[in-house]
Amino acid sequence: MPTLQLSHWQLDAVRLPYARAVAWSDIVEDAATFLVLRLSAREGAQGVAEITVKPTWMGHGVRSLVASLQEVLLPLLAGCDLLDVQAVRSRLDAIPEQHAGKALIDNALWDLRAGAGGQALWPAMGPRRVPVSVTITRQEPARMVAEAVDWVERHGLRTLKVKGGQGRTQDLEVLRLLRSALGGSVRFYVDANSAYPPAEAADYARAIHEAGAVVVEDPCAFAPDAHFSALQAAVPCPLLVDFPCTSLRDAAGFIAAGARAFSLKPGRFGLSMTRDLLALADQAGALTVVGMFGESALGTWHALSLAARQGSHALPAEVTWYLSMREQVVHQVPEIRDGQVRLPESISVAAMLDGERLARRSFFHLEQSA
Repeated sequence: MPTLQLSHWQLDAVRLPYARAVAWSDIVEDAATFLVLRLSAREGAQGVAEITVKPTWMGHGVRSLVASLQEVLLPLLAGCDLLDVQAVRSRLDAIPEQHAGKALIDNALWDLRAGAGGQALWPAMGPRRVPVSVTITRQEPARMVAEAVDWVERHGLRTLKVKGGQGRTQDLEVLRLLRSALGGSVRFYVDANSAYPPAEAADYARAIHEAGAVVVEDPCAFAPDAHFSALQAAVPCPLLVDFPCTSLRDAAGFIAAGARAFSLKPGRFGLSMTRDLLALADQAGALTVVGMFGESALGTWHALSLAARQGSHALPAEVTWYLSMREQVVHQVPEIRDGQVRLPESISVAAMLDGERLARRSFFHLEQSA
């Protein structure tokens, strides 16, 4: 029976500049920071993955995440058969928390297995095109709408994710202007990033839905409890659960509390966990979307491999954030036509990595034998 043993690993921290400054709910930045992990097996296969480095998103800066990987997580792979998914997960699960480092390793391992086995990371069967959407971040309403119209016209998009949380009046104004500019040919939904108090969430979500949003994501801080049950019962559209769902246990609790929609983020939790979350949501009949986690084109390919496994009822994958960046570290960038991305012929993401571009953008490099 074939096995796969780790030979060595490399870490690179890179910054990819944005075309314009981006205002998130917590920070404003002019470039995106990523930690890129490359795994090499003794048998010759390679795997690669990235994770977005924002402390308020995943609890680490570059050096603290590197320390966690170097001292704690990556040594667990030594002597382990990397083809044995359960054996690897058991070793990593022995360490509490550390979601970011585990997700990075998990995605790189799935890429490594694809390269070693000759079976592509994306499903062999099923559609070769994946529907996608674009995220419109916080700006003055007219600018948000102008940007949305540009994306729709340029890429044939039929769904938009709109960042709310700028105040109920301004959020509603954005939706009014969007509908006026785009008519009924484009659907949209709103992510408020838990900006509003729980007491205001039901009224806010109803107003946003009445303005045309098909779902409302995280209007307030959620927990899988009676308050969430009452909130979902009071709102006619699904409330999309994102930030507070950090495990299968959380997802099961939200389903028991009446959740009807979940955001799945391979860049935040890894392909293993998000595949399990997708199966759980499908079993419950819940809507899913492969959510944006600030990916570059590199991480987008991993996320699209999950989106390709979703059913036709899913929302288009949000993973087009790479469009906001002026540079990439892969030589094959997802191309959007008629609102869809065609899956690549490459077996793995490692096959698309551009080593020269990675080295040019890297401001921190570390490599070590297993």
